[in-house]
Amino acid sequence: MTTERGESQCWLTDMDGVLVHEGNALPGAADFLARLVERERRFLVLTNNSIFTPRDLAARLARSGLDVPESAIWTSALATADFLASQLPGGSAYVIGEAGLTTALHEAGYTLTDTDPDYVVLGETRNYSFEAITRAIRLVGAGARFIATNPDVTGPSPEGPLPATGSVAAMITKATGAEPYFVGKPNPMMFRSAMNRIEAHSESTTMIGDRMDTDVVAGIEAGLDTILVLTGSTQATDVSRFPFRPSRVLPSIAEVIDLV
Repeated sequence: MTTERGESQCWLTDMDGVLVHEGNALPGAADFLARLVERERRFLVLTNNSIFTPRDLAARLARSGLDVPESAIWTSALATADFLASQLPGGSAYVIGEAGLTTALHEAGYTLTDTDPDYVVLGETRNYSFEAITRAIRLVGAGARFIATNPDVTGPSPEGPLPATGSVAAMITKATGAEPYFVGKPNPMMFRSAMNRIEAHSESTTMIGDRMDTDVVAGIEAGLDTILVLTGSTQATDVSRFPFRPSRVLPSIAEVIDLV
């Protein structure tokens, strides 16, 4: 028995592979965002990238011709800070990551320390250091709880894939035996925290993504209407390999405009 869904009042959309690709806006992205504003739909742009703050990302999107206010951007760093603040308000953390993560944790009331922290929090960075990873391993071994912003093992770059959070998390797990709790996609918690931010309800919210194994599966588990666009990681021939299906498969974000 299925529940009939009404018109979507709120929209969540992945960023890379849906709105932009390697810093360039994808066709239809600007018009899609303009339609959301025109129809007064609440929306958030989501990303598993924890390196940048929403202000940084808003500026990067603006350079590609996309107008997204920083208040409409939700990152795995923000979701992680939101989760930790709900678990242990005013706690402490040893952080491996960039400004996006450290700023989010500071704003959530967390103290950043390398001495007896409550948590070791791992995010994405372009400058992983052996010293920092060694410190993380020792702190987790001493009892700090292990949190990671997202499970992505690689990230894109113009030169090719780069090792990402999931790869470094695996190193720490191998050394300590401790598995991290990943907050970002495909954990549907990232979507639920985003929905709380814009006061959205699952039965009237749509998620747009380019990956079956993160965006779509997390959207389904969060009870959302889901749209897969074929401008990113998952190709049309890949869809049948998964034991779940999005509500729609469309060529690009351009075909979503008329659905808003």
